[in-house]
Amino acid sequence: MDLSNATWFKSSFSGSNGGNCVEVARINGEPGHAGLIAVRDSKDPDGPKLFFTPPEWDAFLSGAKAGEFG
Repeated sequence: MDLSNATWFKSSFSGSNGGNCVEVARINGEPGHAGLIAVRDSKDPDGPKLFFTPPEWDAFLSGAKAGEFG
């Protein structure tokens, strides 16, 4: 999948924690993949990416907000 035009975002909570962050991009216009959410390591932007459907991403965010992964 070509992600060269993806707009990547970091959480405003990432601050200056030494680069231990992930970046997130919503995939738009990519045939067969529109609407997916891509996640990558900010220290390795050319490395592997994880892809989530919107319901999977919503479930992850809900769990993170509820402290399920702490």
